[in-house]
Amino acid sequence: MLTMGSLFDGIGGFPLAAIRNGITPLWASEIEAFPIEVTKIRFPEMHHVGDITKLNGAKLPPVDIICGGSPCQDLSVAGQRAGLAGERSGLFMEQTRITKEM
Repeated sequence: MLTMGSLFDGIGGFPLAAIRNGITPLWASEIEAFPIEVTKIRFPEMHHVGDITKLNGAKLPPVDIICGGSPCQDLSVAGQRAGLAGERSGLFMEQTRITKEM
């Protein structure tokens, strides 16, 4: 059985795709209340681990696959184009940190 963790989970697009392909989503990281409520209904067995900036990858349950769609507003031509130095898009580095810690 393959397992998955989802960073920047949103409303659970990655867990949905995982389940449809025989992969079990074990945990997700998200900070917005509404998307968390959606995923609690859609994936009641999936554990919510909270804010990515407060996580320690070494303490997360091990998974075979890590997915994540970090915020991209600072990379968009429609935005300020702060790049990875931006407050939101810079969260990509948290995803990298978690992966290394695991």
